[in-house]
Amino acid sequence: MTKGMKKSRWKDNLSGYLFISPWLIGFLVFTLIPGAFCLFISFTDWDMFTDYQIVGIQNYIDLFHDDLFLKSLWVTARFVVTSVGITIILSLALALLLNINSKAMYFFRTAFYIPSVVSGIAVALVWSWIFSPDFGVINYVLSLFGISGPDWLGNPAYAPWAFLIIMCTTFVGAPMVIFLAALQNVPPHLYESASLDGAGAFAKLFYITLPEIKPIIVFNLITTVIGAFRTFTQAQTLAGTDGNPGHSLLFMVMYLYKKGFNDMKMGYASAIAWVFFIIVLVCTLVIMKFSNNNEDKGV
Repeated sequence: MTKGMKKSRWKDNLSGYLFISPWLIGFLVFTLIPGAFCLFISFTDWDMFTDYQIVGIQNYIDLFHDDLFLKSLWVTARFVVTSVGITIILSLALALLLNINSKAMYFFRTAFYIPSVVSGIAVALVWSWIFSPDFGVINYVLSLFGISGPDWLGNPAYAPWAFLIIMCTTFVGAPMVIFLAALQNVPPHLYESASLDGAGAFAKLFYITLPEIKPIIVFNLITTVIGAFRTFTQAQTLAGTDGNPGHSLLFMVMYLYKKGFNDMKMGYASAIAWVFFIIVLVCTLVIMKFSNNNEDKGV
């Protein structure tokens, strides 16, 4: 390679780095450096006001002897498994129903999507009125049938399921829109060929639609899993920092916030943050690995 060619390639590379420099600077300043500092702090006992004390891996050891942390881990895992499955199935079903070029469908698409962009606090307040044991719509409807409705958000037996309804019905819009875009890109001739072969609606769904939009299903699955793990605003608004009643809504992010900013144990909170990060990373890698294995097998 001549000197002129090397100089030209260097200029091309420099131009590329200059274009992506805003992202690189943002990633370095707001993600990489804070992440490294968080990792360091996780090995200390620090309250943000006095000097830190190095404690090694003691914070991580204490985590798995902390009943509230284990409770938050269970609450989060249960919510992720149930909410992700329901959200993906419901959003795909809505996308299939709304995948019609009609003016009326534009209204319904917008109606289902709007709650996804509304403030989480506003959503939580509206649902707290709906689930109110005294004047809530749900208990009023139940009373018409002679059923005495429970205190949905004040009883640890019902609160997780009420919160599941809130999150699944409110935030189904975003994956639905993505599924709609994917469905509209499925080649029509595939359906025409299947119809000529006598394939029914379910055969078209399982042998054409789902395989064609599989990458989008994986994408929505990963983003929904990450979003479910990051649940904070609505639960904090409805249940407070302690996740009451009975810590039934104590998610990991809420417990992290509580230890870091209420109890001023920033080292302990940083350890929770890194355990949280590893769990989310492992879940994401498992989903990607499983989807790649199915592609290798021709599924």
